[in-house]
Amino acid sequence: MSATATITQTSPAPADILRVEPLPGRSFGARIILPSYAKDPKDLNDADFDRLYKAVHTYLVVVLPGLADLDPTSQYLLTKRFDPTCEGAYGHSKEFRHEKSVLRNDGSSVIKQPQVQILGQGNADGHEGVEKLTLRHPTHMSFHKTPLSEQEMADGYTRFYRWHIDSALYELAPPVITTLLGIDCPSGERQKIKVDNSDVVFESDVAATAFISGADAFDSLSDELKQFALGTTVVYAPHPYIYISGAKATSDGFTMVSEGLETPLDELPPWEDAKIKRLPLVWTNPVTGRHHLQVHGCCIWKLETPNGVQELDQARQTIHSLMTPQLTHDRVYLHDWQKGDLVIFFNRGVWHSVTGQFGPEGHRLMHQCNIASGVDPVCVK
Repeated sequence: MSATATITQTSPAPADILRVEPLPGRSFGARIILPSYAKDPKDLNDADFDRLYKAVHTYLVVVLPGLADLDPTSQYLLTKRFDPTCEGAYGHSKEFRHEKSVLRNDGSSVIKQPQVQILGQGNADGHEGVEKLTLRHPTHMSFHKTPLSEQEMADGYTRFYRWHIDSALYELAPPVITTLLGIDCPSGERQKIKVDNSDVVFESDVAATAFISGADAFDSLSDELKQFALGTTVVYAPHPYIYISGAKATSDGFTMVSEGLETPLDELPPWEDAKIKRLPLVWTNPVTGRHHLQVHGCCIWKLETPNGVQELDQARQTIHSLMTPQLTHDRVYLHDWQKGDLVIFFNRGVWHSVTGQFGPEGHRLMHQCNIASGVDPVCVK
């Protein structure tokens, strides 16, 4: 008797490559699954790094989970790999620590890798060799002109702190990406983010990081406003974080209130007109070709528009009117941090903001890295 051989067919194993999982129900954002050979993302081969590069530019904010032990040098090398033109200087340079800068208390540099900043809340003595280290999470109470009342905060309400792009906005070109690593990120405590003069309330974990897509913002404009934006150049103030140090922000964190409290130009550190950043209001994504409305509303000085120059107060009003319509649930992505999340965001394609405040015993520890680019963003009309 002859026997017939039985052949069992099996599906081939999925290729061991970097995988991209878009966040469901959102216009941007994705989760990244690293291939098994790359426990450290700096070790990605060229093909997988290209997948990651395109994912960051396409989805704008991507999350790589499970990397709490990522070494600061690895984070720096990964960040630097996204921009061959950068020379390795931290995106804010030394002005980050100037005694009058509004950023001066927002972090401490890793000694062995100074492009990486230590951020968070509470005591972290000895972390990465820093003997004495007390971290302060920035909150709207000291930055906004009219902060929430004690009762509102006791009821669990908070605000968006400052919507911004990571950049010195003087002399140095804006970084292409920022990487944020959550090392110790307590989760579970919830907060309600209030928007004044609106019924919109956002809910998230305490101190979630908020993102808005500049591409969504541009696409939402009327045809007339799109033409206005495409023809407008933003002129940033010299040493902008020192320039605005005496002023206070609007309650949504989009720009500053004009009360004449800016540092007079002749009291700023020495500055040169040639180093003032004049950047297009619209930046074109080099991978997708989409236009992104990209502006740091708190640091603007003037707008050069198709209809003439707008000085400080009018420029702030114009930018505020372009930004505020984005504060809707379908436009804002709030990232609730989990221990080990490495978030990479396209700094030339999104705005982001700190949220929330910690109690007296609150603690969080994060590493942040962005590197000044060698070239400015452009608008391809």
